[in-house]
Amino acid sequence: MSDYKDDKVAIAHVTANPLWTTRREDESSFKYFLRLLVSRKSIENIMAEGDTSKMRRTLSAWDLTFLGVGCIIGGGIFVLTGVAAAKYAGPAIIISFIVAAVCAALAAFSYSELASMVPISGSAYTYTYATMGEFMAWIIGWDLILEYLVGAATVAVSWSSYLVAFFSDAFHVTLDPRTTSSPVIWTDSSFVTTGNIINIPAILIVLIVTLVLVLGVRESAMVNTIAVVIKVLVVLIFVFGACGRVNPDNYKPFIPPAEDGKYGGLGIIKGAKTVFFAYIGFDAVTTAAQEAKNPKRDLPIGIIASLVICTTLYIATAAVVVGLRPYYELDVAHPISFALEQMSNTRWLRIIVDIGAIAGLLSVMLILMMGQPRIFHTMAKDGLLPRVFSRLHPRFRTPFVPTILTGVCCAVLAGFLPVDILGDMTSVGTLLAFLLVHIGVIILRFTRPEMPRGFRVPLGPFVFPVLGSLISIALIVLSDPSTIYRLFIWLGIGVIVYAIYGRRHSKVNFPTNDDVDEVHAAAAAQTRAAQEGSEMIESHADAPAPTHGNGYTATRTSVDL
Repeated sequence: MSDYKDDKVAIAHVTANPLWTTRREDESSFKYFLRLLVSRKSIENIMAEGDTSKMRRTLSAWDLTFLGVGCIIGGGIFVLTGVAAAKYAGPAIIISFIVAAVCAALAAFSYSELASMVPISGSAYTYTYATMGEFMAWIIGWDLILEYLVGAATVAVSWSSYLVAFFSDAFHVTLDPRTTSSPVIWTDSSFVTTGNIINIPAILIVLIVTLVLVLGVRESAMVNTIAVVIKVLVVLIFVFGACGRVNPDNYKPFIPPAEDGKYGGLGIIKGAKTVFFAYIGFDAVTTAAQEAKNPKRDLPIGIIASLVICTTLYIATAAVVVGLRPYYELDVAHPISFALEQMSNTRWLRIIVDIGAIAGLLSVMLILMMGQPRIFHTMAKDGLLPRVFSRLHPRFRTPFVPTILTGVCCAVLAGFLPVDILGDMTSVGTLLAFLLVHIGVIILRFTRPEMPRGFRVPLGPFVFPVLGSLISIALIVLSDPSTIYRLFIWLGIGVIVYAIYGRRHSKVNFPTNDDVDEVHAAAAAQTRAAQEGSEMIESHADAPAPTHGNGYTATRTSVDL
């Protein structure tokens, strides 16, 4: 055991609360079980664990902004614009993007406030652990695992489609669809075979991205920055190069009459739900918190800046795409290139778009597949997943085990499933994460009003967070029932995993001696750093209990039922 006997902050949450290991004499087993489920992790302990992280801090605000842009620009423009227009909104997909942008902006405010308070890898999972307790944190962490995994697979499928288009446009070579397309498609109620075998390009690109991520985040960030620059330039070239070819008749009717649950006002909302897949970029930024040089300052900058840049490009691109070709023809995995196919003298523009999409979707995969292993890593450090997922590579200092597992699972999904199924599941999972983040902001404004915040949601906790929560709920409810069923099946599997493993190994409820020593060391290091920066140190008798560098005593937060 550690000998930091005077450093009360280090272990107060362990020794002062018998809930961690014992049940009260007058407490039923059921109430004890419920109290364990809502046990919260104190923000100070989360911060202390972040200070002991062995990940390299190499990412600046510029890098984080590029990470966000890298993830946002791609999924919405290059993948789902056509699907959402053809199936749901028609030309009014422009409005769908605006609705999705408003919802994403509200979530960006909430994410920015929480990220400035708790700049630790783990994203919505970490924030939920500090506000709503362990079980809800597990649910959202499990949801994020699905969100990033399925999202990366969605992008890989579309990447393959653009690669096929590039070979056709640039070299007049037609790749065999049996080895470049999904063997199944989804109709309204069932899977239907297509005669294809496997999507080999999608599998290969996933495995290549996995290798890059194992080598290290700095190298990954450099690859991402190059890809982002290329795709933003390509999007601008497309918008300005094709806007003169827009046919105004393709915008009529701007809002097609409602039919069979699509088009009309409801179709616009469903279209917003579909393209919302693209707005998980700033969520992925928060998962890189422990690799940021100055997370309290740089995370809000990266989140908000990336959202503003991408929303502007989204709306412009959507307006051009639906103006080039009738909306009902755009249900393809490569809508931008497809919109240009029947236009004369646009071969050069199609090739540029194909190259931009290939580079752009590569960066999206990079960020999504970088985010998921870090969720694994954080959950494993909390004891909710096996310790093997928290191990870092001895040379590259990356969470290589979950990265490899993510790559293998993603490759399987990308090789056999179509883009629309994968995209819808990602959107619903994203909305669920946003909902809990909004609730987290409201809770922390009341439970920790004194906590320093590098950024605050404007107009207080009851305007934007509440509005964002209501919009998120509405978009989830309006999702296809089959998508919601799949999400609940996945969450049900997660509950079983938590009951079998996570609940029994939780470091919050059942810490080992090693866990206590880690808290000792982290708190003592922060205390020494704070004391070294002080102009005067008061005597021990007159001084308050030792605190972290941010000035707040680390205590475990529990809820009495």
